[in-house]
Amino acid sequence: MFRKILVANRGEIAVRAFRAATELGVGTVAVFPYEDRFAEYRLKADESYQIGEVGHPVRAYLDVDGIIHAALEAEADAIYPGYGFLSENPDLAQACEEHGITFVGPDHTILELTGDKAAAIAAARAAGLPTLKGSDPSDDPDTLIAASEEIGFPVFVKAVSGGGGRGMRRVENAEALPAALAEAMREAKAAFGDSRMYLEEAVVGPRHIEVQILADTQGNVIHLYERDCSVQRRHQKVVELAPAPNLDPALRDAICADAVKFALSIGYKNAGTVEFLLGGDGRYVFIEMNPRIQVEHTVTEEVTDVDLVSSQLRIAAGESLADLGLTQDGIHVRGQALQCRVTTEDPSNGFRPDTGRLSVYRTPGGAGVRLDGGVVFAGAEVSAHFDSMLVKLTCRGRDLASAARRAYRALTEFRIRGVSTNIPFLEAVITDPDFLAGRATTSFIDERPHLLNHRLPGDRGTKLLTYLAGVSVNRPNGEPRTTLIARTKLPALSRGELNAPPPPGSKQLLIADGPERFAQALRNQTAVAVTDTTFRDAHQSLLATRVRTRDLLHVAPYIARMLPGLFSMESWGGATYDVTLRFLKEDPWARLAAFAEAMPNIPQQMLLRGRNTVGYTPYPLKVTRAFVHEAARTGCDIFRIFDALNNIDQIKPAIEAVRETDHGVAEAAICYTGNLTSPAETLYTLDYYLRFAEQLVHAGAHILAIKDMAGLLRAPAAAILVTALRERFDLPVHLHTHDTAGGQLATLLSAINAGVDAVDVASAAWAGTTSQVSMSALIAATDDTERATGLSLKAATDLEPYFEAVRLLYAPFESGLPGPTGRVYNHEIPGGQLSNLRQQAIALGLGHRFEDIENMYAAANRILGNIVKVTPSSKVVGDLALALVGANADPADFEANPGRYDIPASVIGFLGGELGDPPGGWPEPFRTKALAGRTIKPVETELTAEQEQALADDPRRTLNRLLFPGPARDYEDAVDEFSELSVLATREFLHGLDVHQEHEVEIERGKKLLLGLEAIGEPDERGFRQVVCSINGQIRIVSVRDFSAESHVVTRERADTSKPGQVPAPFAGVVTLTVEVGDEVQAGQPVATIEAMKMEAAITAPVAGTIERVAIGHAQAVEGGDLLVVIA
Repeated sequence: MFRKILVANRGEIAVRAFRAATELGVGTVAVFPYEDRFAEYRLKADESYQIGEVGHPVRAYLDVDGIIHAALEAEADAIYPGYGFLSENPDLAQACEEHGITFVGPDHTILELTGDKAAAIAAARAAGLPTLKGSDPSDDPDTLIAASEEIGFPVFVKAVSGGGGRGMRRVENAEALPAALAEAMREAKAAFGDSRMYLEEAVVGPRHIEVQILADTQGNVIHLYERDCSVQRRHQKVVELAPAPNLDPALRDAICADAVKFALSIGYKNAGTVEFLLGGDGRYVFIEMNPRIQVEHTVTEEVTDVDLVSSQLRIAAGESLADLGLTQDGIHVRGQALQCRVTTEDPSNGFRPDTGRLSVYRTPGGAGVRLDGGVVFAGAEVSAHFDSMLVKLTCRGRDLASAARRAYRALTEFRIRGVSTNIPFLEAVITDPDFLAGRATTSFIDERPHLLNHRLPGDRGTKLLTYLAGVSVNRPNGEPRTTLIARTKLPALSRGELNAPPPPGSKQLLIADGPERFAQALRNQTAVAVTDTTFRDAHQSLLATRVRTRDLLHVAPYIARMLPGLFSMESWGGATYDVTLRFLKEDPWARLAAFAEAMPNIPQQMLLRGRNTVGYTPYPLKVTRAFVHEAARTGCDIFRIFDALNNIDQIKPAIEAVRETDHGVAEAAICYTGNLTSPAETLYTLDYYLRFAEQLVHAGAHILAIKDMAGLLRAPAAAILVTALRERFDLPVHLHTHDTAGGQLATLLSAINAGVDAVDVASAAWAGTTSQVSMSALIAATDDTERATGLSLKAATDLEPYFEAVRLLYAPFESGLPGPTGRVYNHEIPGGQLSNLRQQAIALGLGHRFEDIENMYAAANRILGNIVKVTPSSKVVGDLALALVGANADPADFEANPGRYDIPASVIGFLGGELGDPPGGWPEPFRTKALAGRTIKPVETELTAEQEQALADDPRRTLNRLLFPGPARDYEDAVDEFSELSVLATREFLHGLDVHQEHEVEIERGKKLLLGLEAIGEPDERGFRQVVCSINGQIRIVSVRDFSAESHVVTRERADTSKPGQVPAPFAGVVTLTVEVGDEVQAGQPVATIEAMKMEAAITAPVAGTIERVAIGHAQAVEGGDLLVVIA
């Protein structure tokens, strides 16, 4: 036996050889290039030596002289080549012979024969084996093209020195042959140093069967039966089986006998594999012999109990098969084995090999599970230099079904983070019914594109940690204002009370009686009904609509049981929809459904902007109808419908849509502005409001609402308007106002005395100023009167501490309004906008000029024609005010000369009629001057066929995209990048993690993550910090961009995927351009080639045109997504 053996390979096969040698008492030597210095296999050897030049790692493993030199230096008496690299190179075998070193494998003459695929086929034919038609080898494309005419199509282009699928292409027709030859020859030259090719007849729909051979130096040959390697992609094996399923015993015997016959005929020695294609008709043909160990040898070992690598070493040392205790009669197959190759190839990206650092690497185990690895570990860097395989998984069982079940279980146990893997794809393959039935052919994967769409791992822990690390570093919302846990302030209800169904409420009345009788009951009742706006308008007005669903859900069950007499809970619509997607990264539909489920006795009320639904511009009527119907199905009961300009044509379609639902209540709103009691008011008079109310009644409203968004409705005006509406119409009247000036409790009481049927209030902790009147104040003011609300004052006040604590969490979004302001009677800014406008001003650097903005708002309103100011018309006025203050403009000059100024898009849209006609008519000549020379975007009135279909198939997601395409995309991107952020506590969501504190996150029922922050590193030259975190006690390092740190690294230009002419690198690798500036290219024409993971691929032009610019050098290393060329 040898004293010391050098393994001229890397990764898992090197580890496999080291283990076998160690068991035999043989010393081990590893060789490695600089780039592999951290690889795990190097540490498994007794000695290791660096070879090759820095920057050329693959070349090092192909350097015969370098490897021989290392073997001599280490005093190794044998070299084990493994597979790939120099394993089939006769030069290494001959060099070993010349230096007195044993080459573990056949001698160089056999390698020359088997390595020349054409010669091997000739030898097989001479030995009496069935073979395919083929060409002579050549490196001349014209010669090969001419030979193809005799062979016919389809054909395989194969590298003479090929292996592992490299330098191999299937070509369907003569037109595709030249390009395939050129690409395969380049790939073969890079991988094997030999660009010679030959053509071979392609068998349609074959199985790939290979037979494992062992031959000693005394002329004895045995086989260890066959393997089925039919499951392939791009001619590289993906899943291997032993034995081959559904193989007729007589056919098995014939194939194995031919394999032994061929090995004997050429005088083969050591381990090898004879490969065949088996057609559906039972005819098989020899295709090649691999004179080495195969990647998939493990499945044979598992079913025969023969250690193939140990056998290789012992045979090379001179032992016979008899010495190894191996005879043909003694080889038996037991059970079934299955091997999967876990790689970094990303199925969702065309199987492009991924690169990066492994942040997590956890592997499976247990009975019947074998892992062969040796390259990677947690923290290892996966480069683009070598094969993409991370580890081989081999599982055994009594039969294919049990082996596949075990393999699936093992695959699900892997936790690999930092790079993409093919694990989901493998799971799909081994659970496919045809695979389990043993019906796989070499076209199995190509015929099943659905295999690429298998479940992707959630990786929620890493994603959540990435988000939290980013927030912890950048602190976008500053430092937390409180350590208080709001849930500790919830009222003291017992578990039994919370588990019991809540008392029946107005929701049950609505379901039982229907909308018409429900509205009539409201009109007939004496007690004033109360709507709670805390779940929507209150926090829109005070906290920029930033309150997350989870903080409201915590208290919702308490409200359902403590305030069951509420008329409704305003919880959805308006700005909530937009902000939920844009800032909270939540699904607004899930929010509505959760509220409806948590408060089943209280109707959920939404704010509906007429035909605009929850958007800012009119949408096709099909969108309005689909939105209303989906909202009703999801849990909305009462629809408060309004139009910013009190335009009945915008409101009527929404009323009709609500009436089409089975239970929706259409509450049509009059938007109030001005002061109807003032003799100076000539536009917004009582007659104006009554005329509009009459239109709403005729349109089919169930309830009339007064929507006083700025809090301008004074107590005397409220009495006049409510009295007139109730006298004129039989519908109930519902009043909504804001307490901006501080006197709206008086307005509510005046309206109540005048007979108003329902009013809006908010929890006292979220009431006052730009929000609604305090619920507690209203209850107290009406208790012991004829129109008492019937709500419990104690219950309302018991809920206030929770809302106070929650408000502290959202302190960064406070409106900044310390108390009431009477200036609202001048500028007429709606409550919610007054809060948000201050935040906008601060963001624009105009916070110190807020009084100027208020004054400019009043001026802008006058210029635009004294319009009703409710979203979206209020946004138009606000945008104009901010723009004019930012430009230090004189409003009079702007009104006279609008063409000299940049005008916000919302203002141009308004003047173009996007929102309809204002009540007082258009302000002329200002409007004409402002629109002169400007483009007005037409209102979309029709959906495309694709949009209509999407609306029917997936209404919620489609509505998100139609109404708010940008925020919807942001939300979906956030879910993809960070998973569902709604599982995070609000303190962590807004401010991140605290150092050395454990944070518990329940990602689903019964599954909790324990997250922690250990340390934050200093920023590097790119402005990134390394953040040391933990998940369930295991350390994770997350790289986070610190936006306050300066980057000193010039970043590569990235391709804009929205521009078809910009050609990106598909993945990391070395790109060689094949075009220059000015070249004309056609769509599909190669513009570059990319090499990575020992694979070469063409990069083609997505469009036809002229090369306008090249963004990289002729040959340059790039990352995936880097811009390569621009086609004009």
